Amino acid sequence: MRKYLATLILFAALPLALAAQDKSLHQLQQEFVDLRFGMFVHFGLPTFQNADWTDPELDAGVFNPTRLDTRQWVNTAKSAGCKFICVSVKHHAGFCMWNTSTTDYNVMNTPLGRDVLKELTSALHEAGMQVMFHFSILDTHHRIRHTLPFTQEKTDFIKAQLRELLTCYGQVNTIMFDGWDAPWGRISYSDISFPEIYSFVKSLQPNCLVMDLNGSKYPKDALFYSDISCYEQGAGEKISADDNKLPSMACYPLQRTWFWKESFPTDELKDVDMIVKENIIPYNNAYCTYILNAAPNRDGLIDPNAVEAMARIGRIWSNTGHIVDVPEAPEPITGVNLAIGRSCDSSWSDDMNLMDFANDDNFRTNWVSSPEVKLPWWRVDLDNDTEINMVVISEGKGSSLTGFTVEAFLDGSWKVVDRQEVDPSSRIRVHISKFDPVRAETVRVWFSSPGNLSIAEIGVYSQ
Repeated sequence: MRKYLATLILFAALPLALAAQDKSLHQLQQEFVDLRFGMFVHFGLPTFQNADWTDPELDAGVFNPTRLDTRQWVNTAKSAGCKFICVSVKHHAGFCMWNTSTTDYNVMNTPLGRDVLKELTSALHEAGMQVMFHFSILDTHHRIRHTLPFTQEKTDFIKAQLRELLTCYGQVNTIMFDGWDAPWGRISYSDISFPEIYSFVKSLQPNCLVMDLNGSKYPKDALFYSDISCYEQGAGEKISADDNKLPSMACYPLQRTWFWKESFPTDELKDVDMIVKENIIPYNNAYCTYILNAAPNRDGLIDPNAVEAMARIGRIWSNTGHIVDVPEAPEPITGVNLAIGRSCDSSWSDDMNLMDFANDDNFRTNWVSSPEVKLPWWRVDLDNDTEINMVVISEGKGSSLTGFTVEAFLDGSWKVVDRQEVDPSSRIRVHISKFDPVRAETVRVWFSSPGNLSIAEIGVYSQ
């Protein structure tokens, strides 16, 4: 009965969320970039096991932060000039930092027995700071991982958790997904449907930005599966401050790793002067908000050395808010790429750079057309009668595309659905072709190119 009543309360809150849709995506992206700096908090079972990736069967009883004070976290963030805190509400091992009815593996079933997320979000709202959640799609405790079957029940489980997070804790400005379409998660956007989760989040909180930690994989000219282009510096993902044009986020740990370790109180921390000079300032000028992680210890407090480091940032740097106008970015690509791994063909390729490199979901391999071919083409076979309305062409390095024509095979013949000219001097390497929905069994693209034609990926979507 308690779970049933909770469900009724959650549904009752839904109309309030839906009524709040009042900002364009570009406005939300600008507001995010204007934040400039936030603090990341990783805190949970890994804090008590000296490992960022804990045993997924670790007894929740080890979680006992006897001096927990989320206001200390908020004050630490404020001292550095942070405008928000991003908290990891569920990391890869599936332990939930909130009072959830979806699983017993949560903070309420620990010696602490308190809703850590409720305490933190209340403190943030009181301080006038924004709320951001970090949520792992990869969940080893609940067996949502690569090599195991992905069922609708697992997607429904994730949606039930997101419903709680987005209806019980007030305004959530951003949710950052992790473990999805990443080498460390290996869960594809079709295993757990990205468009289904994306639209579900927007239905609950339309002004909530959706981010996925995938910035290093995709070209820098378009937003793939994210409202904000995201880079995890701790995983070697590096944003280019010289030529980035997308609203972006970069995150990094102040300490050695994301979760607290026993050596942290005496460890040498990252050089905050370097972080300000070489990260925060140049990244902010390149449309990127920076998030620095400060991990609370087993008492539930941020160590004095980390507190002092954050305060030093506030002494040497001032967060003055808006400094750059974010360029209008293309609409995020949120549909599942229907071309990945499908049977394909092309005109004569150059050497070993064959046609299947254009739909292998790897932007570092390219189909290269033979320079002997004057009018190259590439084709992919879909399931019979597949509805599509968008094709995305990502050029490889050194390519010189000047135009393309998209055709769909339907009703026994080829039909031109879009034709575009391309200015090769524009340096734009991602070309988005949108057209009225058609039902096709095959898609073909003809290319005009005076020189080298190199295609990293061709995506076909029903977006």
